[in-house]
Amino acid sequence: MTVAVGIDKIGFDTPGLVLDLVSLAKQRGDEPDKYTIGIGQDQQAVVPNYEDVVTMGVNAAQSILTDADRQDLDMLIFATESGVDNSKSAAVFAQQLLDLPVNIRTIELKQACYAGTYGLMQARDYVTLHPDRKVLVIAADIARYGLATPGEVTQGAGAVAMLVAANPRLAVIHDDSVFMSQDTPDFWRPIDRSQALVDGHLSTDVYKAMFAKLWQRYQDQTGLDLNQIDGWAFHLPYTKMAKKALDQVIDQADDRHQDLLKQRLAASQAYSRRVGNTYTASVYMSLLSLLANDDSLQAGDRLGIFSYGSGAEAELFSLSLVPGFEDQGPKTAVNRILDRRQLVSVPEYERIFSSQLLDSTVNSRSAASPRSLRAQFWGWQDGQRLYQVPKDEL
Repeated sequence: MTVAVGIDKIGFDTPGLVLDLVSLAKQRGDEPDKYTIGIGQDQQAVVPNYEDVVTMGVNAAQSILTDADRQDLDMLIFATESGVDNSKSAAVFAQQLLDLPVNIRTIELKQACYAGTYGLMQARDYVTLHPDRKVLVIAADIARYGLATPGEVTQGAGAVAMLVAANPRLAVIHDDSVFMSQDTPDFWRPIDRSQALVDGHLSTDVYKAMFAKLWQRYQDQTGLDLNQIDGWAFHLPYTKMAKKALDQVIDQADDRHQDLLKQRLAASQAYSRRVGNTYTASVYMSLLSLLANDDSLQAGDRLGIFSYGSGAEAELFSLSLVPGFEDQGPKTAVNRILDRRQLVSVPEYERIFSSQLLDSTVNSRSAASPRSLRAQFWGWQDGQRLYQVPKDEL
């Protein structure tokens, strides 16, 4: 008998600083509606020089892990395109900071914004074969395009941590994936650059085309139609992207279900509007947002997940909510994180953006606070990255 496997717990983190995009639009000489309506973004996470993907991933995971979970773990999969080292995986740094056992596998995955989904599927497959064990999947990224660039409004940062287990308390992941890859120059970052290169129009076209193709393949493979998908979580480089994708197929549902899907799409976009682009974490922040912001969801509802990574690769699959799922979605914790952030001015944001410690050859210290209860990047010493996490929080 096949055991049900899926997401048992889900956690979230983003930096404690935030920029208002209306202020940014005015500073850049743009109409605010271009950002808030045309792109669909209201705020954007600002990354201080004591935060990186490791610290965000650790902080997200710390919010869900118990001592019992740590002992049941066999693997830590860390998905990111904002890695901190070209050899050592972010998962190894996170293992130590999370006080995880030494007898686990630790690996970092990369394929633009898609790698978190591949990690989740690897975790599901492993737990299916080892139902008494668990896998921690962390997706964390920093979207960084540069000051006063066309991509500036789609920056952001955040992390989602998911504990994958048998008989999950949040959602069962179905074995119904369809996927595709093709070499496309829509977004890339050469190893000698700290900021990405992007063809925004091409990326939008490829995203939409891959969704339409995979949705057709999914229907052919499963026999399901749009009326049987109770909501969607999309990869959201900006929130308007999901609407463009769903608009291609929305007329396949009856009128009542169209209204429901639109309602739930708005719920899935709420956190992205406040955080910005989180690359690998984006589609799972969308899922978290849907769970937290739509009270009409019920156990048994089937949610479609569309994951996209430029370059390009995409996957479409579904999961079903299980009885008691409401108790596992950290709505209160996420809202507390977002509401407690400090609003920074545009000049402050520009200073912080330019303060990153990117040179490993210089011994340096970040602006980390010794009083913080969060994992922090402390700086460089003899070419090594230094981190600190309060031990009494573990």
